[in-house]
Amino acid sequence: MFTKTALRASSALAFCVFATAATAQDTTITIATVNNGDMIRMQGYTDQFTEQTGIGVEWVTLEENVLRQRVTTDITTNGGQFDIMTIGMYETPIWGANGWLVPLDDLSEEYDVDDILPAMRGGLSHDGTLYAAPFYGESSMVMYRTDLMEEAGLEMPEAPTWQFIRDAAEAMHDTENEVYGICLRGKPGWGEGGAFITVTANSFGARWFDEDWNAQFDQPEWEEALTFFVDLMNSYGPPGYATNGFNENLSLFQQGRCGMWIDATVAASFVTNPDDSTVADSVGFALAPNSEGVEKRSNWLWAWALAIPAGTQQEDAAKQFIEWATSKEYIELVAENEGWANVPPGARTSLYETPAYQEVPFAEMTLESINAADPTNPTVDPVPYVGIQFVAIPEFAGIATEVSQEFAEVYAGQQSVDQALENAQALTNDAMEAAGYR
Repeated sequence: MFTKTALRASSALAFCVFATAATAQDTTITIATVNNGDMIRMQGYTDQFTEQTGIGVEWVTLEENVLRQRVTTDITTNGGQFDIMTIGMYETPIWGANGWLVPLDDLSEEYDVDDILPAMRGGLSHDGTLYAAPFYGESSMVMYRTDLMEEAGLEMPEAPTWQFIRDAAEAMHDTENEVYGICLRGKPGWGEGGAFITVTANSFGARWFDEDWNAQFDQPEWEEALTFFVDLMNSYGPPGYATNGFNENLSLFQQGRCGMWIDATVAASFVTNPDDSTVADSVGFALAPNSEGVEKRSNWLWAWALAIPAGTQQEDAAKQFIEWATSKEYIELVAENEGWANVPPGARTSLYETPAYQEVPFAEMTLESINAADPTNPTVDPVPYVGIQFVAIPEFAGIATEVSQEFAEVYAGQQSVDQALENAQALTNDAMEAAGYR
């Protein structure tokens, strides 16, 4: 049965691209992507796409912060370095509205756009038009060592509070054996440590702006959230957490050095893969935490997606690649070779209706976390913006990168919480005034 499914997948992929293969022999597309595991895995299958279509693929694989800088510079200057860019829910609607991306409104019927999860389709569209196709989608959740939790005499709730997380981190912290109670992002960058501290602040009742676009870093909720985070990590986090992002914490967790890790749901396949993770058979999952008495949880909503910059000379070839890489058939191809636990998650409804995938231990929690995220209502108090771990305005990336650097100095012991929040308040209000929001 499994082999027949794989054959159908391969046949469908070949059928979709056969008509243009003969005319594409001399075509090469250049793709900028992030150095995350699923993207690296996709590169390993690219030869199959080339064999079926004749379209060559050149990859530019970059660390997350560098990728954001490179593609932003290229798109805003019409640099033309890339035929496909890996971007997310922050950039896509803004760049689509500016006319910087090719609309994906003519994908084939076989591709089945309606199968894309509504949360992903909505976040990658502008005025109802899709501008990027999700390779995978994610929220965030707690990943924890079940063996250490049991040794500590604790049981992880399905929906923990930050206060429980702190108690559990203390109980599991064992510096003699280089096991740290908790690993969290501190690395500067709006999509790295900046994203994590933003969702943490949301769960303490904080917000970036009030309804008149005044910065809110001078409010007690931000002080409580940042102070809690710093105390938690200084007490029970790994040394040098100020420079740890997704990949650094993934490595620590796989080495068995983290009692808990709160991060992207997409990491679940890597921490449970026995080929890469020393703790693969002792990992549990829970919803991202909230603070006691606050309804908002600290989970985000994101997709790494493939988009075509306007002005590319390889639009048709780029669309063929996007259809191939984000299709149902590609998911089956990965499942055939690497198992259902390793397919790109969070993008398609049909994946979560597949019986074999329903048996994957983190599938249900991933979907529950994605469905619980509400980017139109991200905070306790009203806000004038959309976005959970980001504010969907063009100025945000620059502002939040600076703010995250201020916070990273706190994590590194170079300034106080109060000083960082004062600096964040001033630089954010100055930038918003210069941009005409205030």
